[in-house]
Amino acid sequence: MTRASETVSGTQDGSVALSAEGLPGWLRPVVRVAETVRPVQLSRFLPPENGAGRQSAVLILFGQGECGPELLLMERASSLRSHAGQPSFPGGALDPEDGDPQGEGPLRAALREAEEETGLDPSGVQLFGALPRLYIPVSGFVVTPVLGWWREPSPVGVVDPAETARVFTVPVADLTNPDNRATTVHPSGHRGPAFLVESALVWGFTAGVIDRLLHYAGWERPWDRARQVPLDWRS
Repeated sequence: MTRASETVSGTQDGSVALSAEGLPGWLRPVVRVAETVRPVQLSRFLPPENGAGRQSAVLILFGQGECGPELLLMERASSLRSHAGQPSFPGGALDPEDGDPQGEGPLRAALREAEEETGLDPSGVQLFGALPRLYIPVSGFVVTPVLGWWREPSPVGVVDPAETARVFTVPVADLTNPDNRATTVHPSGHRGPAFLVESALVWGFTAGVIDRLLHYAGWERPWDRARQVPLDWRS
């Protein structure tokens, strides 16, 4: 997979490009993470060595909001088969037309899925890196987290209620606020980081990636890891 320091050549046939040029200074630590982080530093769940798993991608989109840097998230519809009702990054499985899963495929898929789920205009997004592929055992997805800068923001919202319950942005300052951090305990016994932001409990794969990004970018603030939040916290 192409990293932030490389460039995918753009062509008339719709090729996508990775470029870290012209990014705001506060994103430089995230660029460094994309260039240097190892898979095991992000998760203990890594793609199966036998190549099993459904190739997919998510878009981790940073923008500049009224309260400073922010991330775009969505809440999945409760009727979906996989990860129903969970806050997540926009994203989904690669389609054949997205291209090579080992090349530009995840970049195209991340932008395509973001457009389909949130109405995002991909032309306003500058892709600047990708994190190592990770694995979600419960759904069998092999996920490439694609990093983007919302260079020209566009209106976003629910496109298909059957897929998306809501679309929202979260200030990075809220994600780093210790008061908004907790640990979830899954019925299986698995523990993981969580964020209580924008009337949502962000947990699971999405929270894990955000947690590691904050840590390796140097943005993390000390928080109480003993504070637990049940997964049915709103019931």
